[in-house]
Amino acid sequence: MTVRHRDGIHFESEDGEPRVVADARSAVGRVNVVSHAHADHTFRTTPETVVCSAETAAIAEARTGSGFAFVEDAPGIELVPAGHVVGSRAAIIDLEAGDEGNAREAADAPQRYCYTGDFSTRDRCYLEGFDPQAVDADALVMETTYGVPKYRFPPQERLEAEIVDWLRDNDDRPCFLFGYSLGRSQKLQWIAREATGDDGREILVSESIHDVNRAIETATDGDLEFPGERYDSLRGLTDEIVILPSNQARVDWVEATVDREAGVKAGFSGWAVDDSFLYRGNYDVTFPLTDHCDFDELVATVRAIDPEVVYTNHGFDEAFADHLATEHGYRSRPLKRDQTTLEEFC
Repeated sequence: MTVRHRDGIHFESEDGEPRVVADARSAVGRVNVVSHAHADHTFRTTPETVVCSAETAAIAEARTGSGFAFVEDAPGIELVPAGHVVGSRAAIIDLEAGDEGNAREAADAPQRYCYTGDFSTRDRCYLEGFDPQAVDADALVMETTYGVPKYRFPPQERLEAEIVDWLRDNDDRPCFLFGYSLGRSQKLQWIAREATGDDGREILVSESIHDVNRAIETATDGDLEFPGERYDSLRGLTDEIVILPSNQARVDWVEATVDREAGVKAGFSGWAVDDSFLYRGNYDVTFPLTDHCDFDELVATVRAIDPEVVYTNHGFDEAFADHLATEHGYRSRPLKRDQTTLEEFC
């Protein structure tokens, strides 16, 4: 099997046929996997059947308006929780358990691949993290968003406590919090509920976040519920906590609303480690709350799985692959778009 970064990640037969395609905009694989429901990981044209979790299918339908048939496993494909957002899954691809009609791979070639998709090993709010100890794989294809030592984040419990303290310290004014509509926004509601308790302070969300909330609640049969209410107006605010999509942080009407209502803005991302993140969003404060692994967690994931070969993708992929090779002795290489893979350079 050859691994390539094309439109998504392609796991190809020796003849170049895409056997498994993960997180592509175009579905061209014999098996097509969607790891989670963020827009950049879902299909533009939906294949006949998608391998994904029920939660991912429900959230994707709510966000796009288009439903699709899905299965939660397929021959040679096992999905395991990835800890990124609700419904996110890593895929274990087992050649021996897959299509027996294909020529058997060379004896020394990897037989089990783990494709992480976006993942986090931290338990956060209502979400359990990815467990690398439970994964048996010869080859690891992993995202490396924060793959340099600069990106080390505080322990989760301490980080959430700092956010709660900040919200309580600013309980006399509107607080505007910014995070992705799927993932960060739900965790911010969870943390905001802890900060407000029973004090009557309202938690308001945008329509897009409200729609994702409802999709998650439906997909989980009500096991997960979020406190945010969709706002009708953002005038006359006093002490409300308002959660908006991160891409609206610098939109003119948002800036005008924050100024008019004498509010404060908080941004949430692993990029908050960089001072520039504060200024890019014109935030008053930032916190490194993220749905991805930090550098140490990425290293720990590799060491726990201990694969024969590691392919890195996204973010600091080159730097992290080099670190694995030079500091830990792993065969590793970044997956660049349309570039050949490690085996073809060895």
